Amino acid sequence: MTMSHTKTPMELNEGWSFMQNGITKLKKILEGLPEQFSSEEYMMLYTTIYNMCTQKPPHDYSQQLYDKYKEAFEEYIRSTVLPSLREKHDEFLLRELVKRWANHKVMVRWLSRFFHYLDRYFISRRSLPALNEVGLICFRESVYEETKGKARDAVIALIDQEREGEQIDRALLKNVLDIYVEIGMGQMDHYENDFETFMLSDSAAYYSRKASNWIVDFSCPEYMLKAEDCLKKEKERVLNYLHLSSDPKLIENVQNELLVVYSSQLLEKEHSGCRTLLRDDKVDDLSRMYRLFSKIPKGLEPVANMFKQHVTAEGMALVQQAEDAASNKTENVGGGPQEQIFVRKVIDLHDKFMSYVTDCFSNHTLFHKALKEAFEVFCNKVVAGSTSAELLATYCDNILKKGGSEKLSDEAIEETLDKVVKLLAYIGDKDLFAEFYRKKLSRRLLFDKSANDDHERVILSKLKQQCGGQFTSKMEGMVTDLTLAKENQNRFSEYLSNNSGASPGIDLTVTVLTTGFWPTYKSYDLCLPQEMIKCVEVFKEFYQTITKHRKLTWIYSLGTCNVNGKFDQKTIELVLGTYQAAVLLLFNGSDRLSYSDIKQQLNLADEDLVRLLQSLACAKYKILIKEPASRTVSETDYFQFNSKFSDRMRRIRIPLPPVDERKKVVEDVDKDRRYAIDASIVRIMKSRKVLGHQQLVTECVEQLSRMFKPDFKAIKKRIEDLITREYLERDKENPNLFRYLA
Repeated sequence: MTMSHTKTPMELNEGWSFMQNGITKLKKILEGLPEQFSSEEYMMLYTTIYNMCTQKPPHDYSQQLYDKYKEAFEEYIRSTVLPSLREKHDEFLLRELVKRWANHKVMVRWLSRFFHYLDRYFISRRSLPALNEVGLICFRESVYEETKGKARDAVIALIDQEREGEQIDRALLKNVLDIYVEIGMGQMDHYENDFETFMLSDSAAYYSRKASNWIVDFSCPEYMLKAEDCLKKEKERVLNYLHLSSDPKLIENVQNELLVVYSSQLLEKEHSGCRTLLRDDKVDDLSRMYRLFSKIPKGLEPVANMFKQHVTAEGMALVQQAEDAASNKTENVGGGPQEQIFVRKVIDLHDKFMSYVTDCFSNHTLFHKALKEAFEVFCNKVVAGSTSAELLATYCDNILKKGGSEKLSDEAIEETLDKVVKLLAYIGDKDLFAEFYRKKLSRRLLFDKSANDDHERVILSKLKQQCGGQFTSKMEGMVTDLTLAKENQNRFSEYLSNNSGASPGIDLTVTVLTTGFWPTYKSYDLCLPQEMIKCVEVFKEFYQTITKHRKLTWIYSLGTCNVNGKFDQKTIELVLGTYQAAVLLLFNGSDRLSYSDIKQQLNLADEDLVRLLQSLACAKYKILIKEPASRTVSETDYFQFNSKFSDRMRRIRIPLPPVDERKKVVEDVDKDRRYAIDASIVRIMKSRKVLGHQQLVTECVEQLSRMFKPDFKAIKKRIEDLITREYLERDKENPNLFRYLA
């Protein structure tokens, strides 16, 4: 026999009144009364809900309980929460709000546990908002909506108090602002619309007021210190209580009021703006200026512009100084100490401003560009009649030659050469520098004037890096030539000691050079004195034993001779050029010779002969006596050997008056440029076949600008010339169009 026992379902009222006792107890706990739930009570509350949701219809009270859950919150908020908030203001309101929100979250957590069974089945099947969400929405719709405005105003007032230096409760603000974030349940719109927008416009107004006073009361450095400090403090504010997403907006806001609005007023401030800071080397202030202005859009452009103007002005002042100094010392020709001082000062200027670029302006490209453009301005001015290309070449010469004016250690020399090469980057006429440099290099090498071979090689490798291999190939060839020439000389000495018949009769050193590498020298058919003819013959014979197909051209103008002068008082060794020696040797056979005798016997041009006779008869050492006596040589003069000559030295060097090389160098460079422009035009036209005038000129300038800045007129002239020579032709219809003729 089976007994069946049916459990009677629990009614809604009965179950709910039990639940209400639990909820009342929970409220008491939240109000701080000493109550607590035992685990049995907790289980009973949970089970009651479970039972009421699992009874068979019509006793499944899920929907009703779901509604009552919401009502429980609404009732609590109406009776307790809102009244407690409505009577409070300012900071007290904020504290109460934080407390109520914390309590509310606890209540939601507990009730969601009691009603957990609803969440698991009923809600998920019906796609209703979860219990947790329902609880938070109740707070949002009633409490938050009513208090958000007052709370926000209280928070903003506290932030402004803190900006004015008062101590505030940052933890409280953090907790209040967390409500604005959490109430969005994963969305930021409440924080942004109900708080952040207002806070940002308040900040803007606050800083706008401050800035309008500061810009009047403070110098640019003081103002920047204040601005930097404000920005730092606003960042701290974000870290301490604002939401991180406010950081970029707030900072941009403050920068805008403090810097963007006043940027030109600040930079242009008289007696303390950017120009003054540059003038007075205020490195820290300039660094701060960079830090602040690099953060605002296009903020650095005016700073870089002022930097460029300042550097240009400093450089132009150096040019002017050098000009003034040169006009006071009018007789100073070509790269005297004054021009060398100029180069040294330009190097120092570059060091100084380059350190600004790296240290103050953190290597920003705008400032590198400003520095470059400024230096290009004054490095391409003519200083006291010389181009910078020539001055730099002379400067290098002074460093590299024996007994040069610069007494420097090896390291200092390398460092200085490095700096000179850096300056070369700013110079438009690099080809002119190359030509002057080669001229001077040839003198150092041929007259044994170079102080140190390693330094010569070091600067060539630096020049090669800066300007490319084409730039230095001839110079490298010159240095190599000398090494080979020394080996050649050793072989010659060996040859002489092995062939007793072949003796030149005097000590002979010959330096053999490769034609293409060296500057061009005039070679005359000088009628050599007998003693020298023998030397030339002997060397020719030797040279044919080592090479078959090379032709030797003798450059007598570069030779030196040591000649013993037997004077009445004593014998003096004279160090002379080959031409000077040839003149003197004529007096071994004659006592007195006319100008035309000498000219005929040596077969020389007038301009050269005048220089030679001047050096021997009219200068410091009068080895010859001129009749009539005067400072200048003319074609009617007579000369005789001065046997009375004497000097306290046993050995004297007799210099030739200097020739102005500058004209020759400039002419050579001009000629090379014509070839370079021709070659460039032909190269471009060959690959393009047809091209417009403007574009041809542009491409040509671009190709050549590494070596020199070609001038448009010159290019135009070369195009005309190439048309005449039938490399190109003009288009029949359009005269601005050129065709390449293969």
